[in-house]
Amino acid sequence: MIGMFRLFPVLCAITAATVAVAEVGVSDNRILLGQSAALSGPAQELGIEMRLGAQLYFEHVNRQGGIFGRSIELRSYDDGYEPDRTAPNTTRLIREDGVFALFGYVGTPTSNAAIPIFSEAKVPFIGAFTGADSLRHPFNRLIFNVRASYFEETERIVDEHASLGVQSVAVFYQNDAYGKAGLTGVERAMEKRKMKIVATGTVERNSVDVAAAVKTIHAARPDLVIMISAYKSCAAFIRAMKQAGSPTRFYNVSFVGSRALAAELGAEGFGVGISQVVPFPWSGTIPVVREYQKLLRESAPERGVSFTSLEGFIAAKVMVEGLRRAGKDLTRDKLISALETMRNVDVGGFNVHFTPSDHDGSSFVELTMIGKEGQFKH
Repeated sequence: MIGMFRLFPVLCAITAATVAVAEVGVSDNRILLGQSAALSGPAQELGIEMRLGAQLYFEHVNRQGGIFGRSIELRSYDDGYEPDRTAPNTTRLIREDGVFALFGYVGTPTSNAAIPIFSEAKVPFIGAFTGADSLRHPFNRLIFNVRASYFEETERIVDEHASLGVQSVAVFYQNDAYGKAGLTGVERAMEKRKMKIVATGTVERNSVDVAAAVKTIHAARPDLVIMISAYKSCAAFIRAMKQAGSPTRFYNVSFVGSRALAAELGAEGFGVGISQVVPFPWSGTIPVVREYQKLLRESAPERGVSFTSLEGFIAAKVMVEGLRRAGKDLTRDKLISALETMRNVDVGGFNVHFTPSDHDGSSFVELTMIGKEGQFKH
């Protein structure tokens, strides 16, 4: 009996040590990730497609045995692309659900709403579908951006058109953090070339009330309108401008939701441009695209390929690589350190590069256009 009493403190110490190293959201057979995204409302295709692409890869990994025997579960809540819904979703994911990390959020204002919450809780935030500078500066060790920034996208758009002699540029943008981030990118690119924006027009988030923007921008007779909004408002603006007789060219940044925009516009989409931050999802030569196409055909062939679901797929591959590098004894700090070791890592024809002082994984930008039958050209 005395021996048992002597052993009891040792057993308690072992148990306490085991509890101490257990990480929130990690069990012997599961890693729990959390997401808040637009799964309903005017921007729902963005959230649905981003989640679809991520799930394709996570489920593939789970079928192969997971990460050191642990399956990945992505728990997603709908925020309708409204930041006042994202904040409570994020609090719920962290405090009630106990997620290990946050992944694949959709949008700038929504991601911004989550920043103070996950920063206080010290929960990693990885692979958001936004190119806003607010997720890049000031540097936050918890945030990892897989995609290029809006500054890089707008620089590429302006550079392409300036080289063709275009001087008269207007900007149609969503009146929130996302739209203003894109506007700032256009302003920077224009100032670099000593050019001025000739007109601007705004639309409220989740609205298609574009009449005032059309009136102002059409009156300026721009050669090019750069657009920073979601697919429904951009489609409404393009249709209204064409109905007003405008011959201008329209160019969107990637967040618009390319396939959804083409579907909204129908025949009126011909010639509309969109910058992209992932490879061409119809390619037959890029390894990550072929892998994505195969898994999509097997799991959700009715959806068809899209830039947005491919972005979710690539972000999931980066997340998985970070989890593998973090090792069997997974902690949030080990995940962050592991991601920071990914120097020019090729995930299948798409390179990602992180360091301890730079969490912007890619600068890849490609320009595409909607063709006559709604297909994409690059």
